[in-house]
Amino acid sequence: MSGKIEGRNPVIEAIKAGREIDKILIAKGSDGSVAKIRALAREHGIVVSETERGKLNEISETGAHQGVIAMASAHTYVSVDDILQRAEDRGEPPFIVILDEITDPHNLGSILRSANGAGVHGVIIPKRRSVGLSGVVAKSSAGAVEYTPVAKVANLAATIDYLKSKNIWFFGTHQNAEIRYTDADLSGATGIVIGSEGEGMGRLIAEKCDFLVSIPMQGEINSLNASVAASILMFEAVRQRGY
Repeated sequence: MSGKIEGRNPVIEAIKAGREIDKILIAKGSDGSVAKIRALAREHGIVVSETERGKLNEISETGAHQGVIAMASAHTYVSVDDILQRAEDRGEPPFIVILDEITDPHNLGSILRSANGAGVHGVIIPKRRSVGLSGVVAKSSAGAVEYTPVAKVANLAATIDYLKSKNIWFFGTHQNAEIRYTDADLSGATGIVIGSEGEGMGRLIAEKCDFLVSIPMQGEINSLNASVAASILMFEAVRQRGY
């Protein structure tokens, strides 16, 4: 199975990260940062093919390819233990984000981008009722998908139980929770749980959380986009950890 990486910056980051790329398609007449892509491709022995922009439009999944599409092998998911090992290798308490049924690829991409910026060791998604690492996700992540490990698991509840056995505390968001997110201790081994765009966390996943926290809202809308809520909690953890 192959995948597409679309857009100039995501393609540059994929090459730099050592992603296996079969070839790169570049629209005829492209300039600017395309020269850097050509140089990187030459350095890594990747075939570059010029093609008509209309052809790129046809095969594009994002509609925002910027004249560049890399044909790559599928993204490789990691194991949950790989994520724990990453934290251990860095000498840091585990910092994990769990996403309960996020179906919008733009949201997943945005969360991965924020997770990378916040130093999250890995993101965990369910195998069912969740978007995977598609071209749209890669584009939305601005290249972060190449650096932030993602594990795909069959059972989120069982995975949370396993991680709790490793002394990781889990914090879920709920608009009616009595604990404000700034009052939660996110400085240690932490798992942040974010629910789906429409329904929020499922009942079982919410029950698995050690704490439910709220983000104060002042306007008429009483909930935030999933990626925004995730970013707020991730960077509160960054603040508390003193990074």
